[in-house]
Amino acid sequence: MNGRHDDTFISGRTALLARTVELLRGRAGSGGRIILGLAGPPGAGKSTLARYLVTEIDRLEGQGTAAYLPLDGFHLSNTQLERLGLRARKGSPESFDAWGYVALLRRVAAERFRDVYVPDFDRELDEPVAARHVVRPHTRLVVTEGNYLANAHAPWPEARQLLRELWYVDADDAVREERLLQRHVNGGRDAAAARHWIESNDHPNGEYVKEGLAACTGVVRGGDLPAAVDGRTVS
Repeated sequence: MNGRHDDTFISGRTALLARTVELLRGRAGSGGRIILGLAGPPGAGKSTLARYLVTEIDRLEGQGTAAYLPLDGFHLSNTQLERLGLRARKGSPESFDAWGYVALLRRVAAERFRDVYVPDFDRELDEPVAARHVVRPHTRLVVTEGNYLANAHAPWPEARQLLRELWYVDADDAVREERLLQRHVNGGRDAAAARHWIESNDHPNGEYVKEGLAACTGVVRGGDLPAAVDGRTVS
């Protein structure tokens, strides 16, 4: 990836899918699997867009052509967060196994003959879970998303070296905060506790994420995203 934001705005789900198909079909001679990254602050819609693109590419190109790799699968467990004194900062950069994420990206980029299993985060359990997703040997596109993919501190620049493109998923702060409030309430917090978590944790994390915009190759407007198809709050 060239690591340079070029003021390219990708607007509308049709254009988003068309651009993804272009990346996939233009891979001839590229020497490998395409990894598309989605960055952006909490509640912007990254996971919704990633799942939409994977579903639509599989519909157009055949089952297993695309796979999903969320950074959220590399959340540290609650046990480890408590050991590190980070339980109240869950979702912050230091609360992820970022180096483990980069290692899995490298394997996905290089592996051609074996299934690669991918962890996810279960919001009901409030814990990461192993092997929810899989990258098959015939998978040609992997869509990975996470808050911090565009940020400057290690190891995120190493992750970006493995990406063909990195899109910044943008949304108005008020829209994001409403989504986050609904997410936290659905997760069991009352409204007051949810708002406190947004103000003390989600907001500073989001402001840090915004610093990475210039490293992205395109910007996706949050209002152009497809609706979530599984009832889960977008992230």
